[in-house]
Amino acid sequence: MSEPTEANAAAEAAPGAGGGPAEPAGGIGRRHVRVVLVDDHRMFRTGVQAEIGQTEQTGVEVVGEAADVDQAVTVITATRPEVVLLDVHLPGGGGVEVLRRCASLTGDAERPVRFLALSVSDAAEDVIGVIRGGARGYVTKTITGADLIDSIFRVQEGDAVFSPRLAGFVLDAFASTDAPPVDEDLDRLTQREREVLRLIARGYAYKEIAKQLFISVKTVESHVSAVLRKLQLSNRHELTRWATARRLV
Repeated sequence: MSEPTEANAAAEAAPGAGGGPAEPAGGIGRRHVRVVLVDDHRMFRTGVQAEIGQTEQTGVEVVGEAADVDQAVTVITATRPEVVLLDVHLPGGGGVEVLRRCASLTGDAERPVRFLALSVSDAAEDVIGVIRGGARGYVTKTITGADLIDSIFRVQEGDAVFSPRLAGFVLDAFASTDAPPVDEDLDRLTQREREVLRLIARGYAYKEIAKQLFISVKTVESHVSAVLRKLQLSNRHELTRWATARRLV
């Protein structure tokens, strides 16, 4: 059975899935939030589910899961959660593509779906990319279970939430008058090309990149060629220096 189907089944059984308000878990007065987990690593999703998904204790109800962009859009549209925990790097275009395709849900004044990025990456480009895309916050996977639960409820209430080290960076990136918030060179690249760029700059071999991104080695080579051409660079060593200078590694 595919993961979207499992998630849709969970949505049908979940309180509020039919469009009405969800009943608070554990009785009147308790906080309650419906959440979808989006991450391409099943074991990580299982761990997060175990950490936060004991609804009676945490108030968090996990109503669906997804492992790539297409699954995420399907599950989020079907379940209409209050909060989506969104990984940045996903097969099919990454978290930014999920945000783009769910923009109408994010902007719904009546029942907004809010996104909280949960990623192993603390790279500047990743953080700014998803915040530009519409996410309400960004926390790294070093976060504790208790802090993650608190962050979920804060995002549900409309707050912006960031891991401590990232908060200052986000403020600087958007408020600084010394540097433009948009990198025109970087914006020439597609989301997938950015993913390949970062992995190349970190020293990954083509085969390792292909395995991590679920694409062929030939496709990796094509992306690298496109990146070099768009950035007017000659080889992966120049590419690594370029990425390091922009804090993408």
